[in-house]
Amino acid sequence: MKKYIILIAIAIAAVRSSAQQELMISQYMFNSMVLNPAYAGTHEYWSTSLLHRSQWVKFDNAPRTQFLSADGQILGGKAGLGFNVSNDALGITNVLDINANGATHVNMGKGKLSFGLRLGMSRYSAELTEAVIKDVEDPVYANNINGTMIPRVGAGLYYYQSNFFAGLSIPSLLSVDDKISYTTTGVNSFYKSHVYINSGMVFTPLPELAIKPSVLVKVQGDAPVSVDFNCNALFMNKFWFGAGYRTGDALVTMLEWNINPQLRIGYAFDYTLSSISQYSNNSHEVMVGYDLGKAAMVKARSPRYF
Repeated sequence: MKKYIILIAIAIAAVRSSAQQELMISQYMFNSMVLNPAYAGTHEYWSTSLLHRSQWVKFDNAPRTQFLSADGQILGGKAGLGFNVSNDALGITNVLDINANGATHVNMGKGKLSFGLRLGMSRYSAELTEAVIKDVEDPVYANNINGTMIPRVGAGLYYYQSNFFAGLSIPSLLSVDDKISYTTTGVNSFYKSHVYINSGMVFTPLPELAIKPSVLVKVQGDAPVSVDFNCNALFMNKFWFGAGYRTGDALVTMLEWNINPQLRIGYAFDYTLSSISQYSNNSHEVMVGYDLGKAAMVKARSPRYF
């Protein structure tokens, strides 16, 4: 049975490599810079977060992701600057991303519109010689890919008010990935452009209660359109409780505790709904965030929802 599970994991890895190359994170609504470079600097203070995700925990060599980010305002709030580093391991593959995000913010109606650009490098590695394959003579798997460096460029738009946001982004608009090839045709294009469209708003039916529904649509030409439906509730400006549904994949529950205006911790649990659930039906995600500067203390009186 263990051999069959390993084979299934490798097959999933192959599908994910060609169709879902961007990070899979459940708590993105608490740090949208993982999706959109235009989010950088949309709050008055500098914000940092560290996240670890373990997916399909009963699998050997199951997906594991670490994500570190920091962003804040520059130029008197007219622009934002952000950095993020991620490590994404799946089976025989590993991707290390290092990105710089810049954004400019302009007033528009009751809110602001942010234009963002992402410049980064990806270090891609694959132990192809460790793959279990039928055709042992296949030249594709003859050599490992050892730390190939890939420049990547992304872009995004983000409109936000105090109780509403909407975003459109392509995290990998352009990549110089000709050194990664899974064909012998001479046409080498490994990284695919993913389009993210998301939006959300906040209702405050009671002084001590805020409700935040949101939706995220993920589009990539080689995979079915995926939609996340989420709803989070904030109690007493301290405790977030949320639930979500990722089409064709999982149910998600989320908790976040604002320990004080600067420090917060979060946890997400994914219950797998796809056919892989007979082997592993859960994923875990832990997040720690810390906000810097005097402006972060304002959240005690007027919390930031996005």
